[in-house]
Amino acid sequence: MSVRTERKAAWRVVFLNDAVTRMSYAVMVLRKLFGFDEATATKHMLEAHEQGRSVVWVGMRENAEAHVFSLQQWHLSATLEPDEES
Repeated sequence: MSVRTERKAAWRVVFLNDAVTRMSYAVMVLRKLFGFDEATATKHMLEAHEQGRSVVWVGMRENAEAHVFSLQQWHLSATLEPDEES
């Protein structure tokens, strides 16, 4: 059995850029949901704005799904993907 199959695979929460959400709103939501400070939330917002996406969280699938759902409830775009580095 490989090391990867012995432990649970990690999943990424990917925050996606959109054309309608105000940057200040995205920063506020990232701070509220993930507990980021202003600088960290702004870094993720700018990364999504400039590169189209930013990985904001990595962990167990069930928790990652909950984070994606929470972001979507705040009308922000997010998706889930396997963390290939885990």
